[in-house]
Amino acid sequence: MLRDARRRTLELVCDLTEAQMRVPLLAIINPPVWEIGHVAWFQEKWVLRHLLGKDPIRPDGDAIWDSAVIAHDDRWSTLPRSATLRYMQEIFDRVIDSLPQGDVADSEAYFYWYWLAVMHEDMHGEALMYTRQTLGYPEPELALEGTAGLGQETGGGWDGPEAEGDVFMPGGLFQLGAKPGKTFVFDNEKWAHAVKVQSFAISRTPVTNRQFAEFVNDGGYRRRGLWSEEGWSWREKAQAEHPVYWIPQTGGRWMRRHFDQIVPLGEDLPVIHVNWYEAEAYCAWAKRRLPAEAEWEMAASCESPSSGKKREFPWGDERPTAERAHLDARTLGCVPASDLAAGDSAAGVRQLIGNVWEWTASDFQPYPGFVVDPYKEYSQPWFGAGRKVLRGGCWATRSRLIRNTWRNFYTKDRRDVFAGFRTCAAD
Repeated sequence: MLRDARRRTLELVCDLTEAQMRVPLLAIINPPVWEIGHVAWFQEKWVLRHLLGKDPIRPDGDAIWDSAVIAHDDRWSTLPRSATLRYMQEIFDRVIDSLPQGDVADSEAYFYWYWLAVMHEDMHGEALMYTRQTLGYPEPELALEGTAGLGQETGGGWDGPEAEGDVFMPGGLFQLGAKPGKTFVFDNEKWAHAVKVQSFAISRTPVTNRQFAEFVNDGGYRRRGLWSEEGWSWREKAQAEHPVYWIPQTGGRWMRRHFDQIVPLGEDLPVIHVNWYEAEAYCAWAKRRLPAEAEWEMAASCESPSSGKKREFPWGDERPTAERAHLDARTLGCVPASDLAAGDSAAGVRQLIGNVWEWTASDFQPYPGFVVDPYKEYSQPWFGAGRKVLRGGCWATRSRLIRNTWRNFYTKDRRDVFAGFRTCAAD
C-alpha cells in the first residue's frame, strides 16, 4: 500500500513543469510541490518520529510542511521540486526499512504505514487530482488496468423512469457510525449510536447532468425564491449562472471542461462540481430535499428493515471491486449514474459508494461521546465551522479508503471537489 500510494502521488505531478508545481495563489488549492512534501513530512511525523522516536531529518521540516501551523498563503514559500523529491525518497526509504516483521498490535496500527500514513496520502492524491481539474491541466497518466477516459458503460443500467424513481425506507432506530472492532476508523466516525430515523424515500441514483440542466435551463440560477439567503449571497458574489465547468451552447445545450479538454456534457453522468448551495437550490426547484447523513447511511448499510444488521458497504462486507463501485480513477471521470448494479444496497439504491461524493443536509458535528484521536487536526478543528457532511467517495477516491461510515466534510461554497448529490422526497 505504501508503494502504491506513493506511485499514484508521483504520477499526479511527474508531468508538471516547475511553474505548474507552484501554481497561482488560490484559496482552494495548495501548490503541488508543497503538497507532496507535506505527504512525506506526515509519514515522518507519525511513523518515524511519533511511533519510533527518531529525530527529524530536516530541522526546518515542521516550519515548511506542518499544515496545522503553516498559513495557507505561506505554503508557496517552500522547497524546489528537486529538494522536495529527495526528501520524499529519504523518508520513504526509512519508512519501508522500519516496517514491522509479523503482526502489529492494535495500539500501534493507528500510526503505522498501512493505515494513517497511507490514508492521508490517498486523500492528498485526490486533492491533487481536483487541483489539476481546477487549473485546467491535462489528465494525468496513471498506471492502472483498463482504459482511462471520460466515462464508459459498465453494464446493469436502467432505462426510463425506473432510474429516476425512489426507494422507500421504513425508518426506525438506526445505529449511526462505526462499530468498535475495525482496525482503523477516524475519530469522527466513532462510535455507533442509536438515532431515530423517520420513514423516507431516497432516489435510486444521484442527480444527473440532464436533470440538473433542466433546473439551469428553467432559470434556476436566476430565481431568488429557490435559494436560501446565504446561498443567494454566494451566487451573487460568485456570479454563478451554472455549474462551474459547464459551457453554454445554443438551444439550452451544454458542454463542459474536463481537465484541459472541452467535451460533451454527458447527460447520463452524475452532476459533479456543484456545491451545497447549488444542491439546495436544485432541491427547492424539484420540490425535494437533501438526505440527512443518518438517512444516507441507513440506505447504504441496512441489510433489512427488521434485522438491524449493518453492512460495511452497500452490497455487503466484501471490499469494493470494479463491478461494484467506480473508485481508484479506473476511468478519469464519472460513469453513468445507472451503471454498476452489482453495487446496489439491500434496498436497491445505486452508486452510494464511488462516482461522486454526495452532499447531505447534515452539519459536520461530533458524535455523542466524541474523543479526539492523536491526529487531532483531522476532525476537531472543523466541527461547527460551516461544513456539511459528504458521503460515499468519488471516482478518484482510493477503494481502500472508503466505507459506509466515512464522513467527508467541506464548506458549503466548495465546488472544485468531486461532489454531486442525490435527493429525498420532501414529504
